[in-house]
Amino acid sequence: MNIFRGPSTLVLTINGERRKVVVEPHETLLDLLRSPQVGLTGAKPGCENGDCGACTILLNQKPAKSCMMFAVDAEGQDLVTVEGLVDAPVQRAFLDHFAFQCGYCTSGFLMAAQALLLTIPHPDPHQITEWLRSNICRCTSYEEILQAVREASER
Repeated sequence: MNIFRGPSTLVLTINGERRKVVVEPHETLLDLLRSPQVGLTGAKPGCENGDCGACTILLNQKPAKSCMMFAVDAEGQDLVTVEGLVDAPVQRAFLDHFAFQCGYCTSGFLMAAQALLLTIPHPDPHQITEWLRSNICRCTSYEEILQAVREASER
């Protein structure tokens, strides 16, 4: 794509739904997801430099930081946001273990955990820690989060 051109129209698959969107060449995927034309605000702007994980989504079933990706690069990819999980066992486990406080980072942790469970259905504690390492929570200890992911892997 020529970055000196104006907006482009893309067709994206988000949470299993094909959507036609208009994006600027410089627009991040996070900004597009949260924009009024898409309206999915589960991915959060935290650090906006890839460190905190609040913006994590699934890109072809792998965790991706949406603040670090241009929206135009998402064309042809399978995107899942936290809104697309709908009753996933990991969500129930987070509720059961009170694995959140303010909730700002929760969607990113849920998406990283979901990607882990899709890749390694029964991870050991070390694997869970490694997969969640790129997400930061400032409100709670990580123990509740780790317990929730362990429980979700057993469901």
